[in-house]
Amino acid sequence: MGKSKTLSEKIERLTPDEKDRLVRMGWEDRTSFEAIRMQFDFSPNEFVRFMRTELAPKAFQSWRKRVHEQGHLKNERTRGFTEMRFKCSRQSIDGITKGKK
Repeated sequence: MGKSKTLSEKIERLTPDEKDRLVRMGWEDRTSFEAIRMQFDFSPNEFVRFMRTELAPKAFQSWRKRVHEQGHLKNERTRGFTEMRFKCSRQSIDGITKGKK
């Protein structure tokens, strides 16, 4: 499973900071493939190939297992929530954590 020419060109255009951000988005459960497509124009298959090139083999295997087992979280149509931003129940409106001094 190699990279296509268009995928290679997409990856080459990314800055190191954007690559790091994409990897972090891949590990986050709350970031869907649709959000990645909207921001970086990567299809789910292209994104998997991108992660394969960016992660170490063992890390990629762990990520693929996680996405496969919890894949409903990476797809906006099948996840059970619509809230796009996580907010801790102890966090107040102004962002200060309750109970912390």
